[in-house]
Amino acid sequence: MRIVLAGAHGFGRTYLGVLREAAEDGRAELAGICDLRPVPAGALEGLGSPAQSGDLAGLVKQTAADVVIVATPIHTHVPLALTALRAGAHLLLEKPPAPSLAEFDRLLAATREHGALCQVGFQSLGSAAPRAVRRMITDGLIGAVRGIGAAGAWSRDTSYYRRASWAGRRRLDGTDVVDGALTNPFAHAVATVLALDGGEITSIETELFHAFDIEADDTSCLRVRTSGGLADGAPLTVAVTLAAPEQRPPVITVHGERGRISLWYTLDQVRLERAGEPSVTTTYERTGLLADLLARLEPGGESGGGLLVPLSATRPFTQVLEAVRTAEDPLPLRAEEHPAQDPSTGAVRRVVPGITDLVTASAERLALFSELPQFSGPAGRHV
Repeated sequence: MRIVLAGAHGFGRTYLGVLREAAEDGRAELAGICDLRPVPAGALEGLGSPAQSGDLAGLVKQTAADVVIVATPIHTHVPLALTALRAGAHLLLEKPPAPSLAEFDRLLAATREHGALCQVGFQSLGSAAPRAVRRMITDGLIGAVRGIGAAGAWSRDTSYYRRASWAGRRRLDGTDVVDGALTNPFAHAVATVLALDGGEITSIETELFHAFDIEADDTSCLRVRTSGGLADGAPLTVAVTLAAPEQRPPVITVHGERGRISLWYTLDQVRLERAGEPSVTTTYERTGLLADLLARLEPGGESGGGLLVPLSATRPFTQVLEAVRTAEDPLPLRAEEHPAQDPSTGAVRRVVPGITDLVTASAERLALFSELPQFSGPAGRHV
């Protein structure tokens, strides 16, 4: 398979390693790189000499590419994905797939029109762990589900939001970006919670805040209710922050009548806890999303419905993104400043006191921040 990588700097750099492995296995070759800045030869060791151009349509045609990986800023995802589709390529599209529900639906219609496959880069859904959790629920191991709560507490500094003009923006030059904690760094938490339930969204509540000097949210929570899912209408909550004192692996907890299941989606690790029994922790394998896409495109491969993360399956996530996009602007939270890990950058960390306990309580009690006694409200007061 011949592949073009659109976006080879920033997060797109991670795909160079993935493509190097695919080249070594003989599954694919990097035929081209589309970026406004050329990639130096030293970064392409083991990848040959791919053509480089800022013109995606021309590059896809020049290289006869089978697949385009789009790993560019959020607000460029749909235009570049449409360009790749029109040029005849299939897609591996980074998350979030689109900055609005209307743009998502436009892209979904285009994939169907062109008969193309589109895998979305929610790597957590390439793991066997979420599927194992769903089996545990359907097998009745924890009884009826009372709700699913996710908690994420990461630490970022001001350089994180200085890295690009679109970072931390809700809009840029009139174009939706929606680069908030719920829709970008913790998008996997949102997508995985929705995938565990599997129902159709009936309501979405959001509470958005920021500790950094940005437009978007860096500390937020949401509560979703669905119909027809494994939670059977019980609340699904996600509470996250980028203003924690220290980094912790995010965890999703399925609360059942007779126990609980915890999923650390960045670790592919699941723990089953039931009253009167020792807990059982299992680590699962993860399939690379590019490898999965390539397998579907090989002769004899399954149809597009067999993709691990097809574009159509990410519509519930995009419904949540739409709720965040159309919500009132995030409110400021008072935060303390602490030195960054690398003080030579001149950056500082923003830390909201008590925030780790708050996001943990939200996931445990399936509550919004405003419903918790330890939440003191926005600007001027500590959480």
